[in-house]
Amino acid sequence: MSAPRTQSPALTATFAQRFSATRRGARLARLLAARQLTEWGHPHGTEMHDTVLLVVAELAANAVLHGRVPGRDFALSLSYDAARGAVRIEVTDTHPAQPVRKAPDSDEAGGRGLVLVDALAVAWGVCDRPGPGKTVWAECVTAP
Repeated sequence: MSAPRTQSPALTATFAQRFSATRRGARLARLLAARQLTEWGHPHGTEMHDTVLLVVAELAANAVLHGRVPGRDFALSLSYDAARGAVRIEVTDTHPAQPVRKAPDSDEAGGRGLVLVDALAVAWGVCDRPGPGKTVWAECVTAP
């Protein structure tokens, strides 16, 4: 008789949810992301939790303010790679316009969200999605 096989715990976990493209939807996305991070072992007050929540808040706000198409939702997806200590955030909307990162010293009011994302994430970008719109993604890692 052979020894029983044991499986190693999953190293990658995911969370995905659609939200209404409203301020309330953006707030709910942030709250559910906070809950998910806590379940993954990154409670409120830890660097990973606070960093990811700031990025989620900025990307969700952008989806609601700049990526909103009437009658369409936006989606949030989180992927946690425990082996790398990395969380990938993806926010998808159906608006065709690409986000614009303004210069930090610009005289224009607002528009600094992507500057913040750039400062907090190890990488971020925009990619096409099936159908109309785009996905803005960012990756955050825990300090070694």
